[in-house]
Amino acid sequence: MVAHDNRKADLIEWATANKEHLAQHDLIATGTTGKLLEQMLGVPVKRVLSGPLGGDQQLGAMIATGDIDVMIFFWDPMEAQPHDSDVKALLRLGVAWNIPMAMDRATADFLMTSPYMKSEYEADVPDYTGYLSRGIHT
Repeated sequence: MVAHDNRKADLIEWATANKEHLAQHDLIATGTTGKLLEQMLGVPVKRVLSGPLGGDQQLGAMIATGDIDVMIFFWDPMEAQPHDSDVKALLRLGVAWNIPMAMDRATADFLMTSPYMKSEYEADVPDYTGYLSRGIHT
């Protein structure tokens, strides 16, 4: 779970309304967001660094290793972020690894109420090996 500064209150409000559902999952969040979630929900939250200090990259690595399978990221579309390249990299990894991502309250509501949130779901991960044979890689 991630929230830019201007969206933290929105995420906390949403998380409080969904406390019962969220308590059934292992929660991981960036710095301050994780601290606020832990205080408000009364459940343990694994915290990584603040987004601008490397937390977005830590979450991206966790997506790539299969340690994160859903992302809720209330980002601020109205304010430039000093770590925008990290945010884009995190979102790119979420898409590359085909995990469900909610970027706003409405999508988070749809995701949280999905029957898949209460059962095992095996997302197909695209095979990107063809990109390597065409010389498309980083």
